[in-house]
Amino acid sequence: MLYFLLYPMRVDFAPLHVFKYITFRTLLAGLTALTLSLVLGPPLIRRLIALQVGQAIRSDGPKAHAVKAGTPTMGGTLIIFSFALATILLADLKDWYVWVALAVTLGHAGIGFLDDYAKVRRRNSAGIPGRTRLAAEFLIGGLAATAIYAWSEHGGHITMPFLKGVRPDLGLWYIPFGAFIVVGAANAVNLTDGLDGLAIGPVMIAGGTYAVFAYTAGHARIAEYLQIPYVAGAGELAVFCGALAAAGLGFLWFNTYPAQMFMGDVGSLALGSALGIVALITRQELVLALVGGVFLVEALSVIGQVASYKLRRKRIFRMAPIHHHFELLGWPEPQIIVRFWIVAVVCALLALSTLKLR
Repeated sequence: MLYFLLYPMRVDFAPLHVFKYITFRTLLAGLTALTLSLVLGPPLIRRLIALQVGQAIRSDGPKAHAVKAGTPTMGGTLIIFSFALATILLADLKDWYVWVALAVTLGHAGIGFLDDYAKVRRRNSAGIPGRTRLAAEFLIGGLAATAIYAWSEHGGHITMPFLKGVRPDLGLWYIPFGAFIVVGAANAVNLTDGLDGLAIGPVMIAGGTYAVFAYTAGHARIAEYLQIPYVAGAGELAVFCGALAAAGLGFLWFNTYPAQMFMGDVGSLALGSALGIVALITRQELVLALVGGVFLVEALSVIGQVASYKLRRKRIFRMAPIHHHFELLGWPEPQIIVRFWIVAVVCALLALSTLKLR
């Protein structure tokens, strides 16, 4: 909105010309989102406590988590509001990619909100039925993938990491593929959100990484130099990603161990879907598995655990997702969190290397 009002300028005031630069607006969006989240966090916590919006702990979870029962949840609304407002203020709203990213994120936030509300109302960890939730997520992801397939100049092509010039065309199969990327990312982040600050750290790191991918994909000369697909307009998603990462940083102030509030499904589903849709738009879909390596391992640990128990009546881990396995091995919660963050940083650096190693 500010970009639209201030550039191109009706009045020739040179200092305001910086608004034409994506890098400046990304930085400003980050500062805006961070400030909003830090300022609005305390009153949100007080309001959630007053409304008795507390976290219900799974009966089959680690016994040490019992003390967390009643901690204010649905704090993800703080992240979503902060980074969405910062994006609307500082991104170019004539860029349709910005609206697609916001629509997917807010749509999943709505699903997560309903799920959290059901849990709070029933006072247990059972939200809306899983099939209903997945159907709604695939609907949103499918619509977004259809729009990208139909109106993006790259159609159904996907980019292969480390291989230049290899961009297989999936054709109409790109639509279910894209929907899977969005839904998979949303639920992988949701599964990771089990310890104080565990999910938001890798989300911030992934958001910052995709800010780089968005900027390079949207810059014709840089994209040509790096031999990656040039996606006109994708650069504006750097503002989106910068705001997301900074809003997450502000939330971490209140979510760090011991957490004052949890993000809930309203936050985890929305943030995961945001990473998924940005991966599709920037044509860095497969790299998401590397950028979000922590999320991928968490999701695979659950899939492997369930499959092993159904097929062999044996468990692979003491408990899934895998962060609970380390808890039951005796690792202190802060140790698990920080080590997972370190892994997320390494994954992000490896992902960024794909820009040059081709």
